[in-house]
Amino acid sequence: MIFEQTRKAMKRLGLPEGDAFDLPTSTKRFPDGAHFRIECPTVNSSTTVAALLDRSTELGITINRITETFGMFRHTAQEIKEYCKLCNEYGCELLLSTGPRATYDTGATVLSPQGVRVSYRLRGMEQVLRAIEDIKRGYELGCRGFLAYDEGFLWVVNEMRKNGDLPKDIHFKTSAHLGHCNPASVKLLSDLGADSINPIRDLQIPMHAALRQAVDTPLDVHTDNPPGSGGFIRVYEAPEIVRVAAPVHLKTGNSVIGGHGEMTGATEGKRMAEQAAIVVEMVKRFYPEMKQSGKRAADMCIPVV
Repeated sequence: MIFEQTRKAMKRLGLPEGDAFDLPTSTKRFPDGAHFRIECPTVNSSTTVAALLDRSTELGITINRITETFGMFRHTAQEIKEYCKLCNEYGCELLLSTGPRATYDTGATVLSPQGVRVSYRLRGMEQVLRAIEDIKRGYELGCRGFLAYDEGFLWVVNEMRKNGDLPKDIHFKTSAHLGHCNPASVKLLSDLGADSINPIRDLQIPMHAALRQAVDTPLDVHTDNPPGSGGFIRVYEAPEIVRVAAPVHLKTGNSVIGGHGEMTGATEGKRMAEQAAIVVEMVKRFYPEMKQSGKRAADMCIPVV
């Protein structure tokens, strides 16, 4: 085998020796014993939330997590309260995206061809402080889960969570826009405090299997995407993704919109639920033994009057 000495060195570091082309079945699970959960991202208004959850109930499927990506600081306090109320009543997790993020800042680099390297990271220390204030505001309004777009910011808020400057019951998810795509990177994010990790969207199944060997942290894997993120739909791969990457959030529904961060409404919410139903059907069709988490007490979204 080529690169044998380097592969052995990776093993000593606790990393896989390569991508897992043998596609081993993951023995890791969510705390409730489930293999997978369904996550719908880019649910960017409470109107979309209501339509998504109503339609999922009609279809007989469970949405386990909703992720907002428009920018938490762009929503009114009343809108965030409505998010929390709807998700709590239904029994699903809610994650709000922290900002203000580079695309909302005054810098021009993020809008240039090189801007992809900046992504949604935070420019300067003042933006880090503002993103922390975003979390404090969201927490006061009832949310307990937050989406991080910056590795340094993740380290800061995790340290604050550990020392009591932020509440202990906050959950941090990392975004695919961070661009992480190998076992060493996901191990770093886990060490920095990520409670779930979203690798880039187009990894192959052996790559997902290798990520799973590096961390126990739940992975968040896209099964369909909008044109702005490549437009690929991989629902037939969803069963194998669950088998090799459990515990995993199957991210679905974004194929019905144009791109990440855009505003959505009731029509998109209904179509997201229908796309999620297809993903659930595929997993159950080919691996009926794979267990999905059910609805649960939504301790990540507390109704606030």
